[in-house]
Amino acid sequence: MAPATPNRRLLVTHALPYANGPLHLGHLLGYIQTDIWVRFQRLVGHEVVFVAGEDAHGTPIMLAAEKAGLPPEDFVARIKAQHKQDFEDFGIVHDGYHTTHSPENRVLVETIYRALDAAGYIARRDIEQAYDPVKGMFLPDRYIKGTCPNCGAPDQYGDNCEHCGATYSPRDLKDPRSVLSGAAPQWKPSEHYFFALSDPRLQQAVADWLARAQVHESVKAKLREWLDAGLKDWDISRDAPYFGFEIPGAPGKYFYVWLDAPIGYFAALKAYCESAEGKKRGLEFERFVRDPGYAEMWHFIGKDIVNFHGLFWPAMLHGATLREPTGLAVNGYLTVNGAKMSKSRGTFIQARTYLDAGLNPEYLRYYFAAKSGPGVEDIDLNLDDFVARVNSDIVGKYVNIASRCAGFIEKHFDGRLAVALGQYEEVLARHRPSEAERALYEQRDFAALIRRAMVLADAINEWLQQVQPWRLATDSSRREELHRICTTGLEGFRLLTLLLKPVLPRLGAAAERFLNIPPLTWADAARPLLDHPINPYQPLATRIDKKQIQAMIEASKEDLAAITPKAQAAPVTDRGAAPASATLSIEDFGKLDLRIARIEDAQAVEGADKLLKLTLDLGALGKRQVFAGIKSQYAPEALIGRLTVVVANLAPRKMRFGVSEGMVLAASHGDGRPFLLAPDAGAEPGMRVK
Repeated sequence: MAPATPNRRLLVTHALPYANGPLHLGHLLGYIQTDIWVRFQRLVGHEVVFVAGEDAHGTPIMLAAEKAGLPPEDFVARIKAQHKQDFEDFGIVHDGYHTTHSPENRVLVETIYRALDAAGYIARRDIEQAYDPVKGMFLPDRYIKGTCPNCGAPDQYGDNCEHCGATYSPRDLKDPRSVLSGAAPQWKPSEHYFFALSDPRLQQAVADWLARAQVHESVKAKLREWLDAGLKDWDISRDAPYFGFEIPGAPGKYFYVWLDAPIGYFAALKAYCESAEGKKRGLEFERFVRDPGYAEMWHFIGKDIVNFHGLFWPAMLHGATLREPTGLAVNGYLTVNGAKMSKSRGTFIQARTYLDAGLNPEYLRYYFAAKSGPGVEDIDLNLDDFVARVNSDIVGKYVNIASRCAGFIEKHFDGRLAVALGQYEEVLARHRPSEAERALYEQRDFAALIRRAMVLADAINEWLQQVQPWRLATDSSRREELHRICTTGLEGFRLLTLLLKPVLPRLGAAAERFLNIPPLTWADAARPLLDHPINPYQPLATRIDKKQIQAMIEASKEDLAAITPKAQAAPVTDRGAAPASATLSIEDFGKLDLRIARIEDAQAVEGADKLLKLTLDLGALGKRQVFAGIKSQYAPEALIGRLTVVVANLAPRKMRFGVSEGMVLAASHGDGRPFLLAPDAGAEPGMRVK
């Protein structure tokens, strides 16, 4: 644990979200933990610079932008705006939020690369890579699928089998194919650039850093295991076409996304230091990145990227003669209802879906905190427990104290607290926030901190139940006693607000407004709030209705379910047709009202990966709005004016994005590439298909 001394300066980052889709609750776990720790550090008076940004490079983003019909820069900008809104809505507030596709990052990447090259840490050699002859590009391992050479499971990725867990080379796959075109990959030589992690100087430097770094022992053990096995040179180049930064002096060669992504932390810092706010604070970028005595540097990351941050990143920094991280805070994975997040069960929940269900984002912050310790354990979001804990702890315990006491202060004492607590101070004395609570926050043992806060909440509520201020209110001779009791209760509420403020910042701010006080600091714990006017009490929190949870689950199913009929209704074993479905009668077929429709308008749906919103003209049947899962294949503007076929007698379906009033027909091999059905010339909107 870092020393709890005054005047610490900290640079804090979290893993950069990848700019190819919306945030989900699993992403939010690490981001929320970071924000809580940052808010605590500021609460105790330390200076924090909290920066992040979009991880904006790589083949997946290049291909996603291509499918969306956008330049990669525009595609990333759109995703960045969505991510920033999600962060803001969940109370995750950065000083600076940038992108790895920025002038600052390009300069820093090239500078660090040249320093590594000059020090002899860059090697060049030919390798053979899988090449898609149809797409005209080299393929990352995850873009190759085939039959596992170990267990024979079909449709497995080119680097590991999800069925048996085996790892292998893409060349070992049986019947390999490109996931982009379906073509069999060819193997071609290409010169690649490597960061020489096998160099003994770098391995010793990483070992030395690990010995002094503030990293959980379980993470250190894993990193030492990799170190002891000997680090291998790391391929840091990719061939064109690729969205990223071209390697200086190497036309057609690009830096691999994982080389420039962590440097993006420094790019975000540089952009902030050069902003008006950064200049006002007097921040010195060069000292941040060169002088470990100037500031601590903390990275909050998921356990899946420990190798990049605990091996590659310190080695890069050492090789470029830059400072290394002070520590890594590593979180585990998120499960929902005890299992991996599932699309079919509606538990693969996007951040925006949670909010659209009307759920308070601070409630998720609280639940994650209540289950987060200093280790790397996975966390389960049990939705029934989530409802019960929030309704009990936040509404039934914490906020309940204020609602039980405030009315008496307002009605009988003109809204002013008592001048002293008297003997009732004993109720709070052993619970006032101290170094013990401060240490729990510092160690990121948020679960233990929440438990201590609820011990205080329980003690105050039980004491109020014993002294029964509502009974004293009927006896005018005991008004002074009533005044002190209610003031004691509200002082306990204030202490709880202080303890929970990093976790519940908006609720904390609302509590401060009610108490009529400036923003709390840790030093305020020892100063009781006495002889002070408070504001009339307004409800601060409401219970979760289980209907909101159900709405969120249903919306998640709708977001991620296939919306167009596809040929993968039965299992597909190869690129040929799926087995035929069961037969049906002509009467059954006659129940479908298939109509010709003209697409009058097509728009992308904000927050949806697969959907386009179509406005259809069905002739005499009028206009219809339909959501179709065809975004991967069609740019919206390319659809306007086209004729297609729609199921016109489906019951309207309420979705998160609006009501869908039909279903357009498309065909697919189940490879994510749907093709709309189109009638011959002469067909008109409203005609029936028979």
